[in-house]
Amino acid sequence: MSALDSSRPETTLDYDVVVVGGGPAGCSVGVFTARYDLETVIFDRGRSSIQRCAYLENYLGFPAGVDIETLYGLMHDHASTAGCEIVSDFVASVERRDDADGFLVHAQDGDPVTARFVVAATRYDGEYMRGLDGDAAMFETHEHDGEEREHFDKRYAESDGSTPVDGLFIASPYGETGYQALMAAGRGAQVGITVIEAVRREEGYPEPVANYYDWMRADTELDDEWSDRDRWRDYFDDRLPADHGLGAERLAAIREQEIDRRFAMYLSDDEIDRRSERGQRQLLEHIDDELILAAAREIDAEQRSSGT
Repeated sequence: MSALDSSRPETTLDYDVVVVGGGPAGCSVGVFTARYDLETVIFDRGRSSIQRCAYLENYLGFPAGVDIETLYGLMHDHASTAGCEIVSDFVASVERRDDADGFLVHAQDGDPVTARFVVAATRYDGEYMRGLDGDAAMFETHEHDGEEREHFDKRYAESDGSTPVDGLFIASPYGETGYQALMAAGRGAQVGITVIEAVRREEGYPEPVANYYDWMRADTELDDEWSDRDRWRDYFDDRLPADHGLGAERLAAIREQEIDRRFAMYLSDDEIDRRSERGQRQLLEHIDDELILAAAREIDAEQRSSGT
């Protein structure tokens, strides 16, 4: 789904969003931000903690479980299809740009890149973020085996992933989120939406119309009332705070943009069928060819025996 915002300011930054970590949390962030037309890159060093699993049996949607290689391929395929760039590199450090506009992200092997937002989606070690907060509040010291050690403070981020550092978000599955892969993916979705809502506020969306969700509906749900743009205009205006501070021209642009986004969420029956077939075909790319051929032979044999 596109943000449909032609008035978004031009930027000289390389990306809108840099995600550090290509596991369930990081890919989930990227799916949401890229679908909002935010230029998103995911740095994946190929050492996600999920790769320590022998086999995953509790990830929703896989009744018999799923091997890690297949799940990893599906996650990266989904992020790429949504519009993310995936870079196989390790992020060594992140720092504020000299003009304080965004971040400079240093990779281990590639050239540095700039971004408006950085999302940390790695479970281990936040060393690459050291210095961003100035007073080192994001790290805590504790004693282990008689030695003092520093670790990233898992309580540093707010529940929505935002942090005291403007533009820095934490999607790592810490604390109450837990460490299950499915929970990490949910955490990533939550933080991705937090980033999008931050962008919408920058674009001028006042509360509560800055809130965001991403789902598709059948256009048969659009009755005569809600097929009328004026009804949506009234709905939008009814939610505006009295002190929104927007000029008439900017308010009208945001309102129409949001209505366009709402209408784009409704799909015809033909479009639903087209997307359903496309989705299943893409799933086939992650299934072993021999298994597909064996299933096809079984289907053919069943049809022959039943005379169909």
